[in-house]
Amino acid sequence: MSVKENFENAKAQYEKWGGVSVEDVFQKLKQVPISIHCWQGDDIGGFEETDQELSGGIEVTGNYPGKATTPEELRSDLEKALSLIPGKHKINLHAIYAETDGKFVDRNELEPQHFEKWVNWAKEHGLGLDFNPTLFSHPKAKDGFTLAHPDKEVRDFWIQHCIQSRKIGAYFGEELGQPALTNIWIPDGYKDIPSDRLTPRKRLKESLDEIFAADVDETLNVDAVESKLFGIGSEAYVVGSHEFYMGYALKNNKLCLLDTGHYHPTEMVSNKISAMLLFNDRIALHVSRPVRWDSDHVIILDDELREIGLEIVRNDALDKVMIGLDFFDASINRVAAWTIGTRNMIKSLLYALLMPNDHLKKLQEEGNFTDRLALLEEFKTYPFGAIWDYYCEQMGVPVQEKWLDEVKEYERNVLSKRNS
Repeated sequence: MSVKENFENAKAQYEKWGGVSVEDVFQKLKQVPISIHCWQGDDIGGFEETDQELSGGIEVTGNYPGKATTPEELRSDLEKALSLIPGKHKINLHAIYAETDGKFVDRNELEPQHFEKWVNWAKEHGLGLDFNPTLFSHPKAKDGFTLAHPDKEVRDFWIQHCIQSRKIGAYFGEELGQPALTNIWIPDGYKDIPSDRLTPRKRLKESLDEIFAADVDETLNVDAVESKLFGIGSEAYVVGSHEFYMGYALKNNKLCLLDTGHYHPTEMVSNKISAMLLFNDRIALHVSRPVRWDSDHVIILDDELREIGLEIVRNDALDKVMIGLDFFDASINRVAAWTIGTRNMIKSLLYALLMPNDHLKKLQEEGNFTDRLALLEEFKTYPFGAIWDYYCEQMGVPVQEKWLDEVKEYERNVLSKRNS
């Protein structure tokens, strides 16, 4: 049978449940932008005019050929990935992706003009942009501390960098007609058990207060703060813990960003979403896949990713959760990594939108756990793939694994010709 015939059969199965309209599902899904991280394409190298090595507890493993080494190459690779992913999305940049025309510009001096080429490219392709100050891989972060550093001069440097980053985010928002999310994550912490946990957190709070005191239009730039449980070199203590940032975000009307790799292996971010939404108008996600630790594997359509999609959809939170991705695998084709991960994120939302969520909620409230469990298990083998294939076809991107042929062709014609 054709893609359309398979779709019609699958559509009838889903729509026998009241309240499920596949056409309405497609319309909703089209409106959800995923913020795709640029750093998968070059292993978080960036384009600074320095030879600074990756640091701050971040590791990228693998040496697959074809890594982007220039802004033009990175944008070309992103264009290829975007052509294989249904929908219109955003690109998430770090400060190290500034373009300074061969001149050294330190991070506390970055200006919107250093991202003008990114903005022009985003306009050309109908994309939004998000932003992150880069508080790692820098001489002033070599001892593992930035905004919570004991040295005020070091703190002031990073405070200014974050203020400049918020201004760059507002520039993105003004130029592109959609707000940029500017997210602050820091590596600050201790390798071994500290004697004083409070003082560094006081310094971090004071630094954040100063950063957010700078006047930046909140309709153009949305501020977020991101926690972490531990990192390489900060195994015993991280200043910016979940509790710290959850409290700070609530008190200061900022978004709390939850990275799926930044918690204990038995903690599920899907379980946090509904609790956070009771007390926050919006939250943000960085979706990654930890394997035993914050290893940032490419996301797969596993139980947790499906549950994240379900928690967003069944709680009517598609406009309340800003979804971004954050993985970096240098052991496989990087364009394929973007494509696999982003398509899976969208699949999880489609899977959730097709569920008769109101009926399942009703069964739970009635205490009918037998029917609820039985249906949840049956839906796992419903013809979801036929709906996804038709959505891809309607959105003008390859169906099933046909996208992989295009990636292989791009690798032969473009990536293989680059210096490794």
